[in-house]
Amino acid sequence: MKIGIIGCGYVFDHYMTTLPRHPGLIIAGVTDLDQTRAETVSRFYGLRHYATTDEMLADPDIAIIANFTSIEAHHQVSRAALLAGKHVYSEKPLTMTMDQARDLTGLAAERGLRLSCAPSNALSATAQTLWKIVADGAIGTPRMVYAEFDDNPVYKLRPEDWRSRSGAPWPYLHEYEMGCTWEHAGYHLGWLCAIFGPVRSVTSFSKVTLPDKTDQPLHPADTPDYASASLDFHSGVVARLTFSIAGPTDHRMRIIGDKGVAAADTYRDYDCPVTLEPFHPLTLKARNMRSVRTNTLLQKPFGVGGRRVPLAPPVHPGHADARAFDGPAWSPKTWAKRLRRAQFGQQDKCAGLVELVAAIREDRPHYPSPDFTLHVTELTFAIQAAGPDGASQQMQTGFAALPLPASTRDGAPDYAALARPPLLARLMGAIRRG
Repeated sequence: MKIGIIGCGYVFDHYMTTLPRHPGLIIAGVTDLDQTRAETVSRFYGLRHYATTDEMLADPDIAIIANFTSIEAHHQVSRAALLAGKHVYSEKPLTMTMDQARDLTGLAAERGLRLSCAPSNALSATAQTLWKIVADGAIGTPRMVYAEFDDNPVYKLRPEDWRSRSGAPWPYLHEYEMGCTWEHAGYHLGWLCAIFGPVRSVTSFSKVTLPDKTDQPLHPADTPDYASASLDFHSGVVARLTFSIAGPTDHRMRIIGDKGVAAADTYRDYDCPVTLEPFHPLTLKARNMRSVRTNTLLQKPFGVGGRRVPLAPPVHPGHADARAFDGPAWSPKTWAKRLRRAQFGQQDKCAGLVELVAAIREDRPHYPSPDFTLHVTELTFAIQAAGPDGASQQMQTGFAALPLPASTRDGAPDYAALARPPLLARLMGAIRRG
């Protein structure tokens, strides 16, 4: 099943980074409005270069179009692909407006075609682990979630000089104009909606906090670079999310139940460790002690921060085999790759394409479904559009709650059995019993 890629900008290289782990993904070729850029990518990766989008859409061997164009072009390009009889996988957000999003989902349904959309990080081992912890009751009944997406004061890191591996500049002005919420909300929303189902309402606030982040003109100039939102899920869970490009990097998600907390440090590493901290009087009281809060050596015996648990298998296991594609085992380049991945993590963005291809071949629904994507898109728009006066919005979209994937249900540990009391509590219990 061949895939044609439209759009050869910065994000394109993120997909190509992990493509070798998925030999089942066959790239027919690439195209871009910037022919020089498309030719550069074609030479760099050894891919066919289609002169125009029309030429690519006319190729009967291509079954799926991957739309990696700028957000403003998402609707037009995806619509043209659907009209040409191609399945579509789009970068996020799906479109610029809800009317455009509904147009695409309606057109795909009318023509019996698949429409899928990034992000795919809910398929990762980390997200599946959090989901299984909740399903196993390891933290009791989930009550609330804290999710952070402070993505560094990027304006202080010379983003105008950033380049992808094949030389594409990071479109920092475009990122500022679209806003960090549009660019980033889908990552945590994808996790949350997969685990907890659809949202009933969202109450949010957004504002420009960095009017001086660039001396270049922005159109528009008032796109929020900070947003916060509280989500009320139909399932009863409440989540608080923040997005900014002003605060130092913080990508944590903490799921808090009535019996404990499950946490992951970042969405960006598909194999990010997950910690499980059961509530215990000793642990809860220890958190009030400054010496415990500031000393990691003291935290472990008191159970503060919990313990790392084995990760569930990813839904599509390609990224688990990353080491096989690093190169010769003992070469300096291989070790540098592994060190970088260990420190910074790695997203396997191709996982979403793998899922779409597998779903088509197996004739089953794909993740994320069009209804799921519509819901995440509506949430994203609502959070950014709230403005400095704030707004509350009832969701008009929804989707059927998702079942825990069978591979996770059958392949992951029973996390409830791993929710043990802290070391000191176990020692004190053993002494009393003795």
